[in-house]
Amino acid sequence: MTTATLAPAAAPVLDLDARLALAQAVMDERCTLAALAVDVNSAHIAIDPVEVTVPHLPQTAVPAPYTTPLAALLHRAGIRLQTDGWSREAALEEDGRRCAIGAIRREADSRWQADDACVLLLEAIQRHWEAETIPSWNARQPSVAPVLLAFERAAELADSRGI
Repeated sequence: MTTATLAPAAAPVLDLDARLALAQAVMDERCTLAALAVDVNSAHIAIDPVEVTVPHLPQTAVPAPYTTPLAALLHRAGIRLQTDGWSREAALEEDGRRCAIGAIRREADSRWQADDACVLLLEAIQRHWEAETIPSWNARQPSVAPVLLAFERAAELADSRGI
């Protein structure tokens, strides 16, 4: 009695592009199944929108970490944006929201102090973002978060310069 052994068939050789296409197809299928599982597993959760109100804090209730006048002004202006609300375009909206310059003007003791703070704010902005003016940069921001970050960077800059 003779036994025959079969040699394993040679696997086809795939180039890199073919292997990547197969891997992408497998990953697309996995992602689709994962998204479907999330939808199915979270379908029973009903979330009603919740309106969050920020309490109005008097400016004196928040301690200033800076002792220099312009740094303290920029810090207070950032807090003003958080408490009164932020506006993309108007210095002061009817509902009290302010743009970056409007917040500085509100907190400044004089026009000259506001101008000096705006110069520092623009310098801080231009170090990290492309901007020609504060209003043009302010109008392009998606939320108040980058504006507050710019105020803190400007306050740190003023504090490091002792102004």
